[in-house]
Amino acid sequence: MRAGMISAAFVAALAMALSSCGSAPELSKEQIVLDNIFSRKSVRSFTEEPVTSQQIETLLKAGMAAPSGSNIQPWSFVVLQDKDRYMEIFGENNFNQRIFAQSAAIIVVCSDTTVVRAPRNDPQGTPVKMANGTWRDDAGAVTENILLAVEAMDLGAVWTACYPYPDRMNPVKASLGLPSEVVPYSVIALGHPSGDDQPKDKWKPEKVHYGKW
Repeated sequence: MRAGMISAAFVAALAMALSSCGSAPELSKEQIVLDNIFSRKSVRSFTEEPVTSQQIETLLKAGMAAPSGSNIQPWSFVVLQDKDRYMEIFGENNFNQRIFAQSAAIIVVCSDTTVVRAPRNDPQGTPVKMANGTWRDDAGAVTENILLAVEAMDLGAVWTACYPYPDRMNPVKASLGLPSEVVPYSVIALGHPSGDDQPKDKWKPEKVHYGKW
């Protein structure tokens, strides 16, 4: 499914759900999207309520709708729902273990650091394996898309760092059996929020420059 189709369907479904609640005025697409962005927050405490397979699939579709350099789409995902496995994978020394232990599911966003394609200076040439210089950017965009979808679905999640820290990456890479060229970029812990987490206002006009620094 193309990214535009996913985005349009996602916004339309959200607008329908919001407009059906009581007599609240219908929101514009702009309001819906911006409200969702400004409402996103990091949630680190969850209830015991599970997330459904359909919810997880929706989050993954949202992730895969992210932009990708040269449309390489280097991403892959490992979905974890067995709490007994969390400790095996992330280890007792991982300071996010408390968060993982409460999570209904964990999504490990992975990215292939290589790509097989024809050389840039010879588009019709024989495809060869080469370094993919934009895999980090793509993985970051995927992670943010998932977090925004989490917010829209009234779930909670937190982006916990994996890359570029070897002490976090290596155990995850080994435990999940990732290929040598695939990097575990981020670990998203998700579930149903147990508290009243609030978004942070990060707007700082002094960080904006027009024309030059």
